[in-house]
Amino acid sequence: MSNAQIEIQLILSLVAVACALPGVFLVLRKMALISDAISHSILPGIVVGFFITHDLASPLLILMATLTGVLTVVLVEYIQKTGLVKEDTAIGLVFPSLFSLGVILIARNAGDVHLDVDAVLLGEVAFAPFDRWMYNGMDMGPKSLWMMGGILTMTITLLSLFYKELKVATFDAGLAASLGFAPMAIHYGLMTVSSVTTVGAFDAIGAILVVAFMIVPAACVYLLTNNLKKLLIFSSLLGIFASISGYWLAHAMDTSIAGTIATVLGLIFFLVYLFAPNRGYISQWYKEKQQKTEVALLVFLLHLANHEDEMERNSNHLQEHINWSHQLARKVLKLANQNNMIEIENEIISLTPKGLEFTEQAISYITDNKNSELEGIKQNYFLFRG
Repeated sequence: MSNAQIEIQLILSLVAVACALPGVFLVLRKMALISDAISHSILPGIVVGFFITHDLASPLLILMATLTGVLTVVLVEYIQKTGLVKEDTAIGLVFPSLFSLGVILIARNAGDVHLDVDAVLLGEVAFAPFDRWMYNGMDMGPKSLWMMGGILTMTITLLSLFYKELKVATFDAGLAASLGFAPMAIHYGLMTVSSVTTVGAFDAIGAILVVAFMIVPAACVYLLTNNLKKLLIFSSLLGIFASISGYWLAHAMDTSIAGTIATVLGLIFFLVYLFAPNRGYISQWYKEKQQKTEVALLVFLLHLANHEDEMERNSNHLQEHINWSHQLARKVLKLANQNNMIEIENEIISLTPKGLEFTEQAISYITDNKNSELEGIKQNYFLFRG
């Protein structure tokens, strides 16, 4: 493994963690799209900064781009607060306008400068090791490595200092205000950190991968845990894993590094979306199927409790009286029998004392809702779930 390959993986890992930390709070605040807006709308800030300094390495470009990112957030919130449009519409109005302005400025005034639209959207981290920081004749390493290391250090420091305030303001802005935490200041602080991170990663990896790093790891881990600290830690680790695996996959396939990493992140999210234990699609589908079966079981038990006629309780005519398919009737009958809710004698079904007691509690819950939750009742009575 060459030094350049090590440096590229280090840069990608630093960018992944630096993006994942503010990305967690953007996802929790339901502001995921704002990262996309910032990553595109900072372009005019970069262009204006270049026009002033005529130096792509000038720190003024970072400052101007950061200010443009904050301006994007301010404009989005101002438009949203008018009540005429929702947040997603406000974002859709602001960032295309600012991004288009940047593209026009580049096309008309900086066509001969290496600041093209392809570099803006995709980026190419493979070139990052060639942009070195020389200090007193010493090679200090890639500039992107130092820049993202500094940004990550700043982010971790601010997160450590204001973790409690940021946590409270994220989940309950009203409580944060009552505790004197200034939720608006915290909000704009988070947006500023997001802007700085986006600008720092902009040149190395491009806008698309910045958005992927900010949103996808947090969205994946959010399907697995509700613990904020775990969200921050595992989102960072997932970003590092996707960076390294995506880099080597791109190396093997000779494809775009940024595009491959974004694809890896997308595939990881798809797998988590399907197989997450509690919130995954398959888990939700199974729970829904289980609930339908349990509702059918409750209907069956209520039917038995309300009918003394043996014909109404005959196991062979069950689907006719409750209007069920034969398959559903057999399934419910088996479940009730497994849980010792019923007894069958000469094909006539009767409630057991356990089944009668459960039915009475369920009726009480349905009529006055004063008892414990129905799920708790079912946990006490069901040995086999549907």
